[in-house]
Amino acid sequence: MEENKEKDVSQDVEATVDNTSETGKKEEVKQELEEITDRYKRLMAEFDNYKKRSAKEREGLYNSLMADIITSLLPTLDNLEKAANAKTEDENYKQGVELVLKQFTDTLNALGVKEIETVGTTFNPEFHEAVSSVQDDELGEKEIKEEFRKGYKIGDKVIRHSMVVVAN
Repeated sequence: MEENKEKDVSQDVEATVDNTSETGKKEEVKQELEEITDRYKRLMAEFDNYKKRSAKEREGLYNSLMADIITSLLPTLDNLEKAANAKTEDENYKQGVELVLKQFTDTLNALGVKEIETVGTTFNPEFHEAVSSVQDDELGEKEIKEEFRKGYKIGDKVIRHSMVVVAN
């Protein structure tokens, strides 16, 4: 009987050791799985941030390139406006220039280029460049009286400031 008890005790000890080692292995595997899951989540968050940052940089680069290109075309637009406003006896010529001007401005509008409002608005140094100031009792303080050159912006970025005359 004592032999049976010893066998039972040794079997219990072996089973307890096996369970302990299995429990230890389970804990190790569980901890390793948690570490891998944590690294995976961090990596996915970093990748998501990278995608957002890259998209923002691409958009900024696109707007910057567009601003550079459009800035080089604005003198042509200014000259087309002057030609359209010039006095001429040839109505067909005048209509042709006006059509080209309209097509040019429509193309700029389609690209997101907007004119900066000036006459009648309050002077804002972010959008306007004051080239002169005058005293005019009919106008409010820092109100724009006249525009010498139109200003343009793409979204919130100013690509050319308006040259204006400011009252008071």
